[in-house]
Amino acid sequence: MNRQGATLFNPIAVLGTTLLLSSVSHAVQAATFIGEPLFSEVRQYSTEIELDPTDIYYPVVSDPTVSTPIVLLLQGALVDKADYSIYASIVASYGFTVVAPNNLRTIPGPGGVPFTGLLPEQRQVPAVLEFMALENTDPTSPVTGLLDTNSLGLLGHSFGGAVGIASVQDNCFPGLCTDSYSFPEELKAGIFYGAGFDLSDVGFPGVPPIDNQAPIGLILGTRDGVIRPDSPVTTYNNILNQPKLFVELEGANHYGITNENNPIRAVNDPTLEQDIATETIARWSAAFLQAYILDDPAALEYVNVSGDAQDPNVTVTNVAKIPESSYGAGLFVVPLLLFRRRILSYLKSI
Repeated sequence: MNRQGATLFNPIAVLGTTLLLSSVSHAVQAATFIGEPLFSEVRQYSTEIELDPTDIYYPVVSDPTVSTPIVLLLQGALVDKADYSIYASIVASYGFTVVAPNNLRTIPGPGGVPFTGLLPEQRQVPAVLEFMALENTDPTSPVTGLLDTNSLGLLGHSFGGAVGIASVQDNCFPGLCTDSYSFPEELKAGIFYGAGFDLSDVGFPGVPPIDNQAPIGLILGTRDGVIRPDSPVTTYNNILNQPKLFVELEGANHYGITNENNPIRAVNDPTLEQDIATETIARWSAAFLQAYILDDPAALEYVNVSGDAQDPNVTVTNVAKIPESSYGAGLFVVPLLLFRRRILSYLKSI
């Protein structure tokens, strides 16, 4: 197995802030969500999953009785896994092992011309579950004995969020799935940034009803500018089964989740600092996963009650329908004339 040496991350140093951390020996299952990381150190190693180069982020845990759920991070279209290293390390510091692959595949482009690029797909869900189960029992693995292989969460950005929404259902969706897919019982929750589920380009009438088999959370920057207008709101409203969560992040654009803003591909400049945006997205992602993977009562209270008031940069909706006509005026997709840009527009529109 191809493993590169572990790299040490300090999620607090990455953000350039000083936070009070709970003891690193504190069991994840009994953790109280206080809006701060549980573990002060996160390490990363590199491997391959079905030929996909993969970075794995895990907290440094001193208590051998602690196990961490597995979390698969589904990248945005043509966005390298390395661009999510800060986000992934922060989520891992809350007690998760985050798996970030680069999935290269070919899809039909406009006019039927094949297009090859970094594009996630639903098959990665069972592939990661199978691989991480082997890692957990491999004495040479950095995460041996650390994993709760019965608990999986999903994260996703843009096109990766659409793949994640598809994967929380028991169905194989065209363009997002190859061959077949069955919802795994290990999958407990998924939360996605800058994502919608508009499948009008693959034969569906817009956003279909979403028969989710696990809780879904959506986070959207108010200055996204890339995703199709109203797609995230319609997606949220079409989620059939509770719990569900919608978080609006004031001033963040489509790339608030990545290490740096992407001025070439971004339509709107953010008004919220990049490090604040990334930390906020990671904190809400981690809280949602703690709430619905670990059934942590403090995390449940945070995402459903108190977190909105505690965080000045967010507006949170739980369960209630969002008026679609009142949202999306600032979101648009710029017409793209070049073939590559038309591909990006198609991939991000869903």
